[in-house]
Amino acid sequence: MLPGNTCNGQWLIGKTWEPGAFDELLGDVSSQLFGVYGDDTVVYPGHGDDTTLGEERPHLEEWRERGW
Repeated sequence: MLPGNTCNGQWLIGKTWEPGAFDELLGDVSSQLFGVYGDDTVVYPGHGDDTTLGEERPHLEEWRERGW
């Protein structure tokens, strides 16, 4: 992986159809991605446009409240 870049899709994020899986996943993503890498880190999703952690960071609480 190139510095400032990260991977995508279910390999990165995981699957969330089991009860409690989303909360666990969001905790992992918060600590292991957002807590480690800078805002300029590029994320290549499996769908949609490329983004950065900085663009997505403001949405963490929204995702937590929404539950997906």
